[in-house]
Amino acid sequence: MTTSSPPPSLSTHYVARPEGRVAYDLQGDGPLLVLVPGMGELRSSYRHLTPALVAAGYSVATTDLRGHGDSDTSFTSYGDIATAGDIHALIEQLGRPAVIVGNSLAAGAAVIVAADHPAQVDGLVLVGPFVRNPPANAFITLAFRAMMNPLWIAAVWKGYMPTLYAGRKPVDFDEYRRAVVTSLKRSAYGKAFSLTTRQTTHDPAEAKLGAVTAPTLVVMGDKDPDFKNPEAEARFIGDALSAQVVMVAEAGHYPQSQQPEVTADAVLSFLKTIHRA
Repeated sequence: MTTSSPPPSLSTHYVARPEGRVAYDLQGDGPLLVLVPGMGELRSSYRHLTPALVAAGYSVATTDLRGHGDSDTSFTSYGDIATAGDIHALIEQLGRPAVIVGNSLAAGAAVIVAADHPAQVDGLVLVGPFVRNPPANAFITLAFRAMMNPLWIAAVWKGYMPTLYAGRKPVDFDEYRRAVVTSLKRSAYGKAFSLTTRQTTHDPAEAKLGAVTAPTLVVMGDKDPDFKNPEAEARFIGDALSAQVVMVAEAGHYPQSQQPEVTADAVLSFLKTIHRA
């Protein structure tokens, strides 16, 4: 069973981009939230968080990255800048400003949108955020590129995913992991994911940090393995964006599905400061 598509009650929508389409679903009524997952993930990464946001009176658009899930694989560019363009196009299509919830790579993309289009961004929620490149080791970089070869990327990612979910895993983790792997086994999607890992740099996001004026919440798992010191990285981003920082215990890179109740409480408290009416 896959979860790359939304539940049967929802229809998959698309936003047209110059080289293809990006898939999203939309539910609820009220102020707009746009939820964007990280690379290798599906929009159902937010499956445990979305119901709480809809129940609280928000309109929630959850999107796949280009080359992931139900989006097209016809794109030639991937990464923060490309994702930022897709997010902005979706907000324009939906016709009103939004709070962007971005995980991992999508957090860097959200920063770019907020800096370039401040009138269309009411706020940012950055989850397990990459807004700058981590320290690089040439050997590790080459090894990672070899691991992300399209020929075996699905198998490698299947084995790697549990490490990213350090701490408490979602109750449906095995099912969700099967969905991700099934998606990546499609040849074109494995290639698109490989290109995403190779083309992504967070330098453009870091360069935009000083231009962001939108209120921001940083949500970081205290066991996030993508950062040597998750709390220090969260504090750096919090200081750079004058943001509120919430550390989530027993969560790795995906607190939105590992600790959805804690994450929902933090996000809803933050949203109340934006949508006071």
